[in-house]
Amino acid sequence: MTRTTPPRPLDVEVLFPELAAYRGTTTRLHPRPGSPQLSASSVGGPMLWPADEPWPVCGEAHGRGWGRRPADTHRYRQVLTAAWDPAQNPHPTQEERELLTELRLEHRLPEAPQTDALPMIGLAQLYRRDVPDLPAGPDDCDLLQVFWCPSNAHGPSQSDLELHLRWRRSWEVGDVLAIPPQPPVAKSDGFVPEPCVLHPEQVVSYPFAGLLPEELCARLDAWDEAQEEQAAGSTDANAAVPVGYQYDLSIPPGWRVGGFASWHKTDPYPMDCRTCSTPMRLLLTIDSSEWDGGSGSWKPLEDRDLPTHLHSTPTKVTVGRFGELNVFACPTDPDHPHRWSIQ
Repeated sequence: MTRTTPPRPLDVEVLFPELAAYRGTTTRLHPRPGSPQLSASSVGGPMLWPADEPWPVCGEAHGRGWGRRPADTHRYRQVLTAAWDPAQNPHPTQEERELLTELRLEHRLPEAPQTDALPMIGLAQLYRRDVPDLPAGPDDCDLLQVFWCPSNAHGPSQSDLELHLRWRRSWEVGDVLAIPPQPPVAKSDGFVPEPCVLHPEQVVSYPFAGLLPEELCARLDAWDEAQEEQAAGSTDANAAVPVGYQYDLSIPPGWRVGGFASWHKTDPYPMDCRTCSTPMRLLLTIDSSEWDGGSGSWKPLEDRDLPTHLHSTPTKVTVGRFGELNVFACPTDPDHPHRWSIQ
């Protein structure tokens, strides 16, 4: 089933013609629960990984001896969904409640060195044939595979993420790894994605206002404020939610490839390649939610009747405090190390 982004509430280029010069595209991935195939782009699905190639691991020193087992996390979600099905089972049984409690338990593992190889979790694999805004990888690689460590205790702050991105030529993969290694525990459920099929859709997008010329940014900010003041002064209980540049007209929410990064939680800062100093471009956005519970203007037409609290988080991935992870790549050489920011 396709997913279709509704037309924007208004044409922002009519109000601000200068934005036409900055217009770009991004591909919304629209992940939805399913059973993705090995040969398909997916989130949390099977990886086309060679049987004779080592699986990505994290070797950085950090606590890894406690957490929830990934299999328990998947089972918990399945039981919870079935237990609260209003059509068939509006109230969980006592047996289901006990099982849910058991599956939520954290487990402590036998003491192990903090630098023991910890298998990473496969987040996504994306084929260029499926995703219009996915750039070519090094040496014409057509497949991007994304992994992360199931803990955010990295870096000097001991609160950072650890990612691994691998480009490959899919046609060169022979025997595929049948049973990928899994970490024994994950620090939180948000590190464990649910298998999702993708419904890529290319849409128009515009840069974050703070990265536009100062005069244009000021006009956009003033227009946003005027919309909010008008809505706040309205006595109509049924008045529409105000339209804003940042949340309705520029950058869509959800998992997506290419386009422009949002900097709504921090001021924009340079994201330059640490190898060649070239300004990097947004490669991938990993989002905690596909749309918000406000205006929901980005909610696909096919999902418009679905309750937000049940269907806006299909991957079950959580970034930071329910934010988004923007991964950047060097446009000069895709082999150069990636960088990322959390918003």
